[in-house]
Amino acid sequence: MKTYLVGGAVRDKLLGYPFHERDWVVVGARPEDLLDQGFQQVGKDFPVFLHPKSKEEYALARTERKSGVGYHGFICDFSPDITLEEDLSRRDLTINAIAEDDSGEIIDPYGGLQDLNNRLLRHVSPAFSEDPLRILRVARFAARYAHLGFTVADETQVLMREMSDNGELATIAAERIWVELYKALNEKSPEVFFQVLLRCRALHALFPMWPPALSTATLNSLAKAAEAGADADIRFAISCSDLDAEQCRTLCRELRASNSAAWLAERCAANIPLPTLNSAVDWLALLESFDYTRRPQLLGSFVVVARLRLPDEQRLEPVLDAASALREIRAADLIAKGFTGPALGEALRAARLKRLTELNA
Repeated sequence: MKTYLVGGAVRDKLLGYPFHERDWVVVGARPEDLLDQGFQQVGKDFPVFLHPKSKEEYALARTERKSGVGYHGFICDFSPDITLEEDLSRRDLTINAIAEDDSGEIIDPYGGLQDLNNRLLRHVSPAFSEDPLRILRVARFAARYAHLGFTVADETQVLMREMSDNGELATIAAERIWVELYKALNEKSPEVFFQVLLRCRALHALFPMWPPALSTATLNSLAKAAEAGADADIRFAISCSDLDAEQCRTLCRELRASNSAAWLAERCAANIPLPTLNSAVDWLALLESFDYTRRPQLLGSFVVVARLRLPDEQRLEPVLDAASALREIRAADLIAKGFTGPALGEALRAARLKRLTELNA
């Protein structure tokens, strides 16, 4: 039985890039061999075990055979005679198919080191095309490492285009797409994720309404948001900001987007460009749509999105000033004056409209 460090930890160690998790592959072992050593089995489709002390994941070396459609349609073989090279051959990219033994020796049967040096994301074998989820993973890796000069290899880009056109992307569960998308939004260059998916037409196949809204200006705004350290909900809202409100609602529903991301994205899509604000009633309607009294941070997030998408818009600072002024109008003060029930709500609204009229005089 031999154990090897594999995957992202090896890749990032060689790149000098920070990593936080280590994964291991075990060659020449059966499940009972690890169970006898105190490992805890967590895998169902294939044996994955948690180390009794470090809790790091150890997987038995395995091969996979396509047995159906989609990214779940595989039969795994994890017999003890499977070699390390066979296990590495099923991985997506050559830079993820590098292993390190316990003496620090690198095992690189598929040219991953050369591709690291050449800054290429290249698939290991034609078996890449058996798992459509890998398209999203490649785009995410491109977003992570673009600042280091990594690009998708031409032959991999061609293969991803063929996969996008064959219809199997439709087999990926929306929840899984959202997980990959949200991870990509948190990467250093999230705009690259969308650029890769646009080039191979994966986004056209998954969400046809989205590509026309991902203009160069929108992607540039997304890049600026990442540079400024904006959170993933803000980045997602930027990516949706050129959709109309109904399109955005549909996209969020189809993506199974998180509640917080969908809430902000839908309101940004409905209010970018900023609507006409001719009266105090218009200003109050805008502020109320962002729940400005109870969740002021969400209005702040909208202003961040709008500033990036509408750099010349002069009304954004007044939006925040108006919200701040209205928060000074307290229901407790009106209750002290004797207002209750429906009359209290009417008095609050009247006071807010009066303040907005004064601010815009």
